[in-house]
Amino acid sequence: MTGPRDEPLSWPVAESVTRFEGRVIAVRSDTVRSPVDGSEFVRDVVVHPGAVAVVAVDDQDRVLVVRQYRHPVRLRPVELPAGLRDVAGEPPHESAARELYEEGHVEAAEWRVLADLLTSPGMTDEAIRVFLARGIETLPDGDRFAGEHEEADLGVEWVPLDDLVAAVLAGDVQNATLCVGVLAAKAARDGAGYDALRLVSEPWPAGSWPGGEPDGRGPDGGRGGGPDGNRLDGDRSGG
Repeated sequence: MTGPRDEPLSWPVAESVTRFEGRVIAVRSDTVRSPVDGSEFVRDVVVHPGAVAVVAVDDQDRVLVVRQYRHPVRLRPVELPAGLRDVAGEPPHESAARELYEEGHVEAAEWRVLADLLTSPGMTDEAIRVFLARGIETLPDGDRFAGEHEEADLGVEWVPLDDLVAAVLAGDVQNATLCVGVLAAKAARDGAGYDALRLVSEPWPAGSWPGGEPDGRGPDGGRGGGPDGNRLDGDRSGG
């Protein structure tokens, strides 16, 4: 028996008009034609480059979290190291390794796919892949990335996984990616184990860039990372 699975489907678009193009996002209006009754209706779509996030777990079962000011919500929330997929041709797990280095000042040797998210599919195509990282190595101060803007005030700490799960259920932390990531990590840890998670080479159809570049692979179609596609062995991957 197969479990629940999202169904690929694309209704015809009679017209598509770009309304706004910003530094990160764009907004377009699609006139969609229903194959059910032939009616047409307009849906505004926030076009997003996608993102990656990392649940980095150390040998004490602690998770690395960061804090930075988020202007739209006027909060300094607890978050996972994360960032946009804004480097052309960079495989998602290497983007995640770069973000972990830049925000968390650590590197990880072992990588798995933890969860894939569509943040708000009724209004945006934003897709986030959350990775699990283990085999953590802290970088010397001289090798650390110097942030700017909000990241200049970036706070970094290690929090027990179970404490983060409790904070999610209590409503004390609200970042959606963190909530999904830590709950998925607990489920994996207490279930089949981290090694049963998907390999970083697993396809990510929702994370494909506009223009059809395959996701999860470099420009030559290779996996990136180590020979098994799951070890970076200290490679900073574009940091």
